[in-house]
Amino acid sequence: MREPTRLTGISHHYARVPSLRDISLTVDPGTVTALVGGNGSGKSTLLGMLAGTLRPTSGTVTGVPENTALVPQHSVAPDLFPVTVRRTVSMGRWRDRGLLRPLTRRDRAVISTSMARMGITDLADRTLSDLSGGQRQRTFIAQGLAQQAPLLLLDEPLSAVDTATVTMIDTAVREERRAGTAVVIATHHRHQADSADRVIVLDHGRVVEPV
Repeated sequence: MREPTRLTGISHHYARVPSLRDISLTVDPGTVTALVGGNGSGKSTLLGMLAGTLRPTSGTVTGVPENTALVPQHSVAPDLFPVTVRRTVSMGRWRDRGLLRPLTRRDRAVISTSMARMGITDLADRTLSDLSGGQRQRTFIAQGLAQQAPLLLLDEPLSAVDTATVTMIDTAVREERRAGTAVVIATHHRHQADSADRVIVLDHGRVVEPV
């Protein structure tokens, strides 16, 4: 089994403003961890630490897999950029294939399966600019699923989406947990936090109520 991802005594500052304060956290494979707290509490920064896109001011991060999927909040594609849904999801395979190498049969199967899981197969040839907010969110979640990463990080995945999208995302999270993926979700939604294996409550960069 893959080793856990551990944050030990992590602190982080933007300029001189503290964003995380002495955070210690272990994320085990096959579990769902929910990060909750108000805006500015440090949830997105903590996801950045787990993804390796941010470096701590102090403390250590260990066990981060080379293949980590991060689906950021409010993923926005320029309306004038004519990228299709299928092309967007296929970007999840770029880590394995690179930008210029052709997709394999297995890659195409993974892409198709990821699109089906998010109910966007019939949108494959539409551009992102033609989609609703919920459809865009499902597309970016499908991209994260297509990466087949052992660590999946979701930043506010249920923000401004419809009920059907909520159901699909919740189902995908449960499936990833059963498959052994470590899933970490920053969320404002109580039902999503309640269904997690562990809830971490953040306030001004501190853990105030781990459950």
